[in-house]
Amino acid sequence: MSLANERIHKQEQRTKYCRFKKAGIRYVDYKNPDFLLKFVNEQGRILPRRITGTSLKFQRKVAQAVAKARHLAIMPYVADQLK
Repeated sequence: MSLANERIHKQEQRTKYCRFKKAGIRYVDYKNPDFLLKFVNEQGRILPRRITGTSLKFQRKVAQAVAKARHLAIMPYVADQLK
C-alpha cells in the first residue's frame, strides 16, 4: 500500500462529531464571540462543515450567528482584528 493510500485510510478512520449534539447545545448564541471564533479562520471566513465536523443544522445556525454578530459589530468582518 502506498503512502497516499495510508493517509486516506487514516483520515477515514477519524470519526467526525457535531460538538453541539455532543454537548446538548440547542441554541448558538451570537453574543458569544469567543465561541464563534472557533468556527472562523484567520482571514475571517466561516470554516466549512467538513473541517469543523458540525452537522448541517448547526452549521446553518453558526453561519447565522456569525452574520448577526458581524452585523451588530460584536465580531469583526476583516482579518486584521482577529489576530
